[in-house]
Parts: sequence; C-alpha cells; structure tokens
Amino acid sequence: MDADPFDNPMCKNTVDAESFQGEKRKLIQPTSLKDPKLENLKEALVDWINRTLKPEHIVVQSLEEDMYDGLVLHHLLSRLAGVHLPVDEIALTTSAQIQKLEVILEELNKRLGLQDSSVIKWNVKLIHNKDLLATIHLLVAMVKHFQAELNLPLNVKVEVVVVEVSRSGIKSEVQTEVLTEDSNAGSDSTANSEKEDPIEQLLKLEAHKVNTVKKAILHFVNQSMSTIGLQVADVDKQFADGVMLLLLIGQLEGFFIPLFDFNLTPVNESEMLHNVTLALELLNDAGLKLPSIDPQA
Repeated sequence: MDADPFDNPMCKNTVDAESFQGEKRKLIQPTSLKDPKLENLKEALVDWINRTLKPEHIVVQSLEEDMYDGLVLHHLLSRLAGVHLPVDEIALTTSAQIQKLEVILEELNKRLGLQDSSVIKWNVKLIHNKDLLATIHLLVAMVKHFQAELNLPLNVKVEVVVVEVSRSGIKSEVQTEVLTEDSNAGSDSTANSEKEDPIEQLLKLEAHKVNTVKKAILHFVNQSMSTIGLQVADVDKQFADGVMLLLLIGQLEGFFIPLFDFNLTPVNESEMLHNVTLALELLNDAGLKLPSIDPQA
C-alpha cells in the first residue's frame, strides 16, 4: 500500500485534499528538502532576485514566503523585460493577489514562449499556495530566458511524491524531478562554448596569449588612472586588495567613492574582502553583467 503523504508530519508542503480533488500535485520529499544542491539553488535564486531588484530596495529572504502575492514577480518582469502591467503595486486580499498573479503569469508565459499549458510547471494556484517546486521551476525558466549567462547550480534534482486525489481515495508515487540540467544536456559543445565564462576561455589560452591580454589590460588601466597620478605595475597583485579596482571604477563611471566606504590601506583579509565585495556591487549596479564571482577567490 502506498504511503499517505498527508500523514507525514515532516513534509513542509501543506496539503488540503479537498483543494485539489481530481488533480495531480507534486510534493517535494522531506529528505530532498535538506539536499545541499537544492539549498544552493534556492540561495542562488534569492541572490539573483535581490541583485536584480536592489535599485528598487526589494529584498527577498524566502522563496516560499516572499513570492506568492505577485509583488516580486511583477517587479522582476518590469526590470527584466521592461513590461509595466496594469496591476496594483500591493495586493492585500487573497482575491486581489490571485487576480494580480493571473495577469503577471499570463504575460510571463507569453514572454517565455510557453503557450501549451501542459508543459508549464506552474500556475496561479500553485504560486499563490507557496508551492516551492512550482516557484523554483518558474524562476529557473526566467533566469534561462532573461539572463542565460547566469551560472545556476547544475544537475539539481529532487524526489517528489506525485499525489492524485479522487473520490475513490488517494494515489501516490515517487518520481525524480529535474530542476536544473547538466551543462551538457540539450546543447552541443559549440553552444556551451558560446555561453562559457569569458574568463574561463581566457585561462584556456596559451601562456604567451594570456600575457598579451594582461599587457593590454595594464595599458588600459594606466591610461585611465593617469589623470589621478596613479600607475599600476602588476594587475594580479595590485588589484587583489580591491583598492585599485574601486579607484578605476570611480574613474570610468565618473563618480567619487567616499573614503569611509572602503579601506584605502587594507591591513587584513577582512578589509580586502570588503573592498572587493563593494567593487563587485558597484559593477552590478552599473549594469555590467558579471558571472557568479566569489569575492574571496
């Protein structure tokens, strides 16, 4: 006899049998909810949302709790596609939230090129019910469409219970659900090469070609910094603490970074890390599309 998912107290997805009688619904297994790969994917999506919506001072902490009312999805669609929909900024009632989600998801599905409802893994009801699986599928699809260069964790899979409720009872079976594919899935080597991080491509070059690129970068940096009387002799060493990088950003973008915002003479790793992190944030704010970069690398 199949295990009854409704009797599992560990399952975080609240299930109301009456609410989806006659439907099939997928619930993430409790063991999969603790999978580090799933946690990494959730963190990557939250980080992507927060970086995208930082100019609007919107901060997401939980995919389960912060996406259901349509506010974040509305702003993401506006930022990523330049679409301004005739919906209320804040929907307080359940009916208003559902109506808002209907408009947003209709436009999103159109933008994503999804007209066949049978292949869409999310809907208004699932998103509004804080269904984690549907929410992740939607956000991953948005990343792939609008920012394909973003490196999400690869090959993330979860075990799900597929539940079907009918008048005769409840049927359930366990399946594997793919959230992100392996890097080789669905694309050839040429396509992968086109999406590969330019830095990774550079590091694959022969040593003399890398040195040629470094010399060109050094020349560009010194030309840019000459107006403030600074010269760089070694890009690798002099950019490691973030100071030169911050000064270069200020020169190129035409603004002054207050000295109290960073450490002009960093004396430890923590101060260096602060400088580099600030530099990456400024580059993101300036609209430069960066791959996922660890400031500590």
